[in-house]
Amino acid sequence: MAGVGRASPREGNAMTSMNVVLAAGGTGGHLFPAFALAEELGRRGVAVDLVTDHRAQRYGGDFPARSVHEIPSATLAGRSPGAMFKTAIALSRGIASAHRLLGQLQPAAVMGFGGYPTFPPLVAARLRGIPTAIHEANAVMGRANRMLAGRVTAIATSFTTTGHVEGDLLAKTRVTGNPVRDLVVAASGRPYQEPRPDGPLRLAVFGGSQGARYFSEAVPPALALLPDALRQRLLVVQQAREEDVGAVEEAYARAGIRCELATFFSDLPARLADAHLVIARSGASTVAELAVLGRPAILVPLPHALDNDQLLNATRLAEAGGAWCIEQSALDSNRLARELEGLLSAPVRLAEAAARARAVGRPAAVSALADLVVELGAARAGS
Repeated sequence: MAGVGRASPREGNAMTSMNVVLAAGGTGGHLFPAFALAEELGRRGVAVDLVTDHRAQRYGGDFPARSVHEIPSATLAGRSPGAMFKTAIALSRGIASAHRLLGQLQPAAVMGFGGYPTFPPLVAARLRGIPTAIHEANAVMGRANRMLAGRVTAIATSFTTTGHVEGDLLAKTRVTGNPVRDLVVAASGRPYQEPRPDGPLRLAVFGGSQGARYFSEAVPPALALLPDALRQRLLVVQQAREEDVGAVEEAYARAGIRCELATFFSDLPARLADAHLVIARSGASTVAELAVLGRPAILVPLPHALDNDQLLNATRLAEAGGAWCIEQSALDSNRLARELEGLLSAPVRLAEAAARARAVGRPAAVSALADLVVELGAARAGS
């Protein structure tokens, strides 16, 4: 990759005094790969500080960093002059705050993972002459990363081809894959076990914070339509919003379906590894984790997502044979019941999809991304 040389293992291991800043929006899709990178950098003796927003408290309470900093930021909520002015003021304050913070931390490099909270620290890093990189988890580059792409030293992508990464940007782009947390890598050591005849059918339903309501409304009635022989074998693990848990639990009880419900599963990778089939949204981290775990899935992309990123993520895994992508507009309870009956009655199809998902997984993505960060830091130290 132009402008960034590859450090030898000895160089990477020797840089125990290095410190870097990771910047990520406060959602799981941004924080999970940052979390994974922080774990790997910690193993290499690199100190990590995280810059994010208030939403990170849900996901990042145990983030492996020496400190977590909240920096003012804003999302462009509209294109009216007033809205754009407010956003510009908030981002300017964030850049000033990040500039002061970076002056105190003196990091060797700053890596961003998308979302508008990454904008101030990445711009501030450039103003201070600190090497920078962004990681794009999705199959199409998000708005914040597009704004930053021309300004950063390097770009890391999850997919071989990524929307909006073209022209001059290709020269500084490296395909690393999307890092997954240690919990995912550990769970990936368990081989897929196809359902045994008359044995339990383990179904995991995970919608993320934005998709849990839809699955709470759509999945229980679909499962209730399954033939008795399948329905009685079901063991469902499902994420649901707090206000929906009671109704979902009641719907499963009426259908005679065993279930375990929670608003958040801290051990979700292990739950997914237990599953014979997963029903999920198709955020970048979800798709990456399913591939590393090697678990078959019905993916229902979040509709109206910016740039159709979830649809593109799901399509990539479906094209590899590791999942089935069904858009929400084409999916009702009857359609979902038919799809589930066909798959749950065909364990060989599930096993084949599991193998194909695993074949495109990138468990070493975190190591590749850590190499890039160490290279950036080494380049600055040697300049």
